[in-house]
Amino acid sequence: MKVLLVGGGAREHALAWKLTADDPSVELISAPGNPGIAEHGRCVPTRATDVAGLVQLARRERPHLAIIGPEAPLAAGLADALREHGVLTFGPGAAAARIESSKAFAKQLMLDAGVPTAQAGRYVRPEDAKRAARSFGAPVVIKASGLAAGKGVVIARTLGEAEQAIDAMLVGHSFGEAGNEILVEEFMDGEEMSLFALTDGRHVVPMLPAQDHKRLLTGDTGPNTGGMGAYAPLSIATPALVDDVVERVMRPTLRALRDAGTPFSGLLYAGLMVASDGSSPRVVEFNCRFGDPETEALLPLLAEPLLPRLLGVAQSEMDETPLRWSGRHAVTTVVAASGYPETPRLGDSIALPAVRADVHVFHAGTRRADDGRLVTAGGRVFAVTAVADTLADAQRSSIRSAGGIEFAGSQYRADIAWREIERHAGAA
Repeated sequence: MKVLLVGGGAREHALAWKLTADDPSVELISAPGNPGIAEHGRCVPTRATDVAGLVQLARRERPHLAIIGPEAPLAAGLADALREHGVLTFGPGAAAARIESSKAFAKQLMLDAGVPTAQAGRYVRPEDAKRAARSFGAPVVIKASGLAAGKGVVIARTLGEAEQAIDAMLVGHSFGEAGNEILVEEFMDGEEMSLFALTDGRHVVPMLPAQDHKRLLTGDTGPNTGGMGAYAPLSIATPALVDDVVERVMRPTLRALRDAGTPFSGLLYAGLMVASDGSSPRVVEFNCRFGDPETEALLPLLAEPLLPRLLGVAQSEMDETPLRWSGRHAVTTVVAASGYPETPRLGDSIALPAVRADVHVFHAGTRRADDGRLVTAGGRVFAVTAVADTLADAQRSSIRSAGGIEFAGSQYRADIAWREIERHAGAA
């Protein structure tokens, strides 16, 4: 089996590791890949957003399956282009990928379909957006509608902060074209949960619920990032709650996309807010692909091969047989570059520790310098996943391994999964 894997971050490294660990005979080609992925297959220097170049690569290599990792090539229509050239592909077309690439589109689709979510309005004029913020009152959420690498959301605790965020997006263009249209949204209180589902547009197979930590600093404080860590499983996500999300969120959303003539095939990711009052979760946002860093926590817990499931989705031959999981716990700690998230420093030399048992060091932003040194090449540099029989042991192992990675100015959080650990302590 020959697989073309598009992307070059920790999510793609985790996918590459899982695919080849399940079946070492898999021939993996990654574009552009990274030094970690290169340990599992062949990397070619074609950018993930170079649709024409990737189509040429696929026509030359003739993979049995293409797997598209990041959101940008999906939004650019890579899946459509590959399918037009007869390449079996895991990932939605551009029209269905609007569920992530346009928060305004996703919000309207949810409201029309009766999917539980926060009330919101879409705006292109600052004065209109500020009027809406005042009507909601603080706290209020300001979101760039387009793709902003997971950073285009501001939870404004005061109306002054809301107006600053509105001006930054609509006047200062802090997120470029992604912020030319914004949402002003009702603040939802509760605890966030990430739920992935494999789907061919009709069938739905949920994965293990996880929780992402977006804030840079301990205790979920500081600026928003693309994600500083994740853990799974999540105790608040009972089987009944997952079933509720599948029936009230996933299926209506997929039905609405089919009815709009844009069926979704691939990985549908629902970011949810779980309220403490026991009410049904509400959708914060959708993503159209495997999430990062949740994927790095989930795949080491998957107790069955992944590739047959992805093939089933791509071939529209999937059923709803539940996935099998190991029953263990995983904690992923992201090691970020100096200056992340605003101005990450690149090019710092990296020294990696010896590999520990039940620890996976996924490369997120690394490259090989001309002299062969491993150096930093992105804001998030590594995602360090530890697997253990208890969450506390997984957290300790992840922190210890993250701390063993050496490069100038490295930063990481030592409290990933802190809410869950507090829950476990309270229940003991």
